[in-house]
Amino acid sequence: MSDVKRIAAAAEQEAQANQWAVAIAIVDDGGHLLSFQRLDGAAPISAHIAPAKARTAALGRRESRVYEEMINGGRMSFLSAPEIDGLLEGGVPLMIDGHCLGAVGVSGVKSSEDAQIAKAGVAALGT
Repeated sequence: MSDVKRIAAAAEQEAQANQWAVAIAIVDDGGHLLSFQRLDGAAPISAHIAPAKARTAALGRRESRVYEEMINGGRMSFLSAPEIDGLLEGGVPLMIDGHCLGAVGVSGVKSSEDAQIAKAGVAALGT
């Protein structure tokens, strides 16, 4: 099974185990979409938010929640940052030996739950 399929399956399993209807996006290190799935019942807007969160995590080489925290802390300038528009928790980079291979982005439930699902996908890369 390819790494992308393993990541997607683990993220989907985490979502389904919790009965969370979400969209799950996996991108490469340049933010290009490699895998996408919208689970039954996920809001249509989640199909746009999940890839944006993944792209933001991949390009920034950090969890997308970092940007949300900066903005909430008053650094509103990040709202105008180029190429990143998923400035909400739920995007997690795939880091191996200090190198970013891509990211997982999830949208559809509470942001912390989105991140939980994304981290389950990322964890599958190590197994």
